[in-house]
Amino acid sequence: MTATGGHQLRRSFIAGIVAGALAIGISLLIRSLAGGPFLPELASQTLFSLTPGEFESQAVENFGPLAKYSAFTAAIIINFILYGLFGIIIDKIHIKSKKSGYVRKALLSSLVAYIILLIISVALVTTIQLRSPTGAISVPILAISLAIPQIVFGFVFASFFRISKPVKKVTEVTDVNAYQSPPNIQRRNVSRRDFLQFITVSAVAFPILYFGLNRLFSEQSQGQEEQELASSSQLQPKSRPVGFEDPMLAPLLASEVTPTYLFYRIDINPIVPAVDEKTWNLNIKGLVNNPFTVNYDELKAMPAVEQYATLQCVSNKIGGDLISNALWKGVKLKQILEKAKVKPGSKYIAFRCSDGYDVGIPLEKGLMEGTILAYEMNLAPLTAKHGFPVRAIVPGLYGMMNPKWITEIEVVDNVYEGYWQRNGWTNNADVHTTSTTLIPGDAEARDRFRRLDEMPKIVPGQKAPIAGIAFGGDRGISKVEVSTDGGATWKSAIIKNPLSQYTWVLWTAGFTPIGKEHYNIIVRATDKTGQTQTAEFNKPFPDGATGNHTITA
Repeated sequence: MTATGGHQLRRSFIAGIVAGALAIGISLLIRSLAGGPFLPELASQTLFSLTPGEFESQAVENFGPLAKYSAFTAAIIINFILYGLFGIIIDKIHIKSKKSGYVRKALLSSLVAYIILLIISVALVTTIQLRSPTGAISVPILAISLAIPQIVFGFVFASFFRISKPVKKVTEVTDVNAYQSPPNIQRRNVSRRDFLQFITVSAVAFPILYFGLNRLFSEQSQGQEEQELASSSQLQPKSRPVGFEDPMLAPLLASEVTPTYLFYRIDINPIVPAVDEKTWNLNIKGLVNNPFTVNYDELKAMPAVEQYATLQCVSNKIGGDLISNALWKGVKLKQILEKAKVKPGSKYIAFRCSDGYDVGIPLEKGLMEGTILAYEMNLAPLTAKHGFPVRAIVPGLYGMMNPKWITEIEVVDNVYEGYWQRNGWTNNADVHTTSTTLIPGDAEARDRFRRLDEMPKIVPGQKAPIAGIAFGGDRGISKVEVSTDGGATWKSAIIKNPLSQYTWVLWTAGFTPIGKEHYNIIVRATDKTGQTQTAEFNKPFPDGATGNHTITA
């Protein structure tokens, strides 16, 4: 390849990326303002739907919620590269084509990009719908949403290759060097023009990209967090329970109810669904004698219950932070099912959600007193991130069985396998009994508790607390035992009365250091059925992690 050819390839590639940046920005605006499909989002959704559960578990274990955002970011980068490749392909087509003219080049550029991206998008949508038959994306809407960004791409890209005015012909030559200089000067001028065009388009494109991404991923404002903290403060204990008088345990007690902004979140999509409660409806159908539809106001008008419940992700590792506790308010699912009049022979309840997620729970779980369709969390309406307008709370089952953004409930006569079950995760999602030491140590679960990091370090010779949480699903916790010598001896911890039979418990067991450099602290819990958590270590996939939490302090 000649130097001129290499220069042309680089120029075409960069021009494609710069014009593509503007097209991606326009796509983001359409996605954020009108809810149209966004190619990097479709790509990341497809990746999630095809990823085997074991690999997904490793990703969540290593990166937590950042796993899906990393995939989304990679998809955006690949989208940029695709536009760069389009630039090379389209430029070669322009060179070989005998037709010229800015408009023709622009339309050809738009058409090539549109056709390729439409084929890719349809393939992605088809794959998503085959793996998750809910939340279908209309191909006509997809086609229309792709058109405008590609038209922008074509006209901007073609503008980089407009023929400039020719340099005046040199009629008199008195020096060979003077004759050679105009082409060199022209090449430098073209490069300068390219640079200025690239900068100009980028100056327009990247603010649009920033605005679109910020609109989709904007974090809660400080004011919102302060409002949530004010709500959470109403849920804090007014006095310290017996055994928890130590001031060092105050931060633990203060976050027994997890503030909403600290509540863990694992979803299948990088972008949180935006659901309008004015148009939202919940359809109840399937093996029922009285199928019906209820809107948001009608659901809130039904008799409501409030209950505390802890949720834990099946991907949570021992000592991990994918566990939180909140106060929920909503309607008993049992009441909804009684109104629908479930037919004999029904086995499972299938939930389908606006983000494309689906999952099923056994009918008996749906009929439990504690299973509710929640529309409030910690004395406030659900946030978009936590399932607004309605999510399910199913005590005793891992978080994946507690769907968010529900739009449909179907009663079926077979064992229903949902989104994660089709990827290899268990469909028998009963929570394993677990326990975690939060004080002392640096367990990741500390992230769900405010101000634990402000606690003073342990001083040898002074009494210091050992404390943490234990959770047994809907079975409750009857006993927590702690060992400070690696399991040689055990002593019972003090357990605070739980907020409900569906929540974690706080425990504490003080000790006095005797000057040793290290203490191997192990904790184990026993549920109210008399079963002590197993010490056998297992990773989260496929049915939840097991093993005793051990730290060196």
